Amino acid sequence: TYVGELGWELHIPTEFALRVFDAVMHAGEPHGIRLAGYRSIESLRLEKGYRAWGSDIGPDHTPLEAGLAWAVKLEKDIAFLGGDTLRAQLRQPQKKRLMCFTVDDPAIVLFGRETIYRDGERVGWLSSAGWGYTVNQNIGYGYVRRGEGVSSDWLESGAYELEVASKRAVAKLQLKSLYDPASTRVRS
Repeated sequence: TYVGELGWELHIPTEFALRVFDAVMHAGEPHGIRLAGYRSIESLRLEKGYRAWGSDIGPDHTPLEAGLAWAVKLEKDIAFLGGDTLRAQLRQPQKKRLMCFTVDDPAIVLFGRETIYRDGERVGWLSSAGWGYTVNQNIGYGYVRRGEGVSSDWLESGAYELEVASKRAVAKLQLKSLYDPASTRVRS
């Protein structure tokens, strides 16, 4: 699921799409089914911390930099394309890491591409952002970069700001998913 809750994607031939849509809407009526647009899905995936291809992840990012090392079986002796490169990257300081930031002020609107500052120094920009309706906060994801490496200690010891419309706003670094960090709702 891409929204942080148990869900399904339906892959059906187009000629059956309307009939299936009507059946799903009818069956969901007693449960309060509602239509939701893409921005709703975007808000939910930001709250859950799911990455978006083309903004948060792409060919210029490794799973380690994107916080997706859990999805790569580096400890197993199984060869795969890029495996040696990732194992070598594990032995070096990471130069960038995708991190989550929140801004409490609801008057501020994050769109993505806002500059990230750590202790007054520019260290990156947001790759994606939006309002989290469930957690009632602005949420932004972006790569924090540093030539000497981006360690957890270094990340956690800094004070962060985001430049929004030429003004800086205090931001909080978030180390866990904002919504259901243990993923219990997806498994229930």
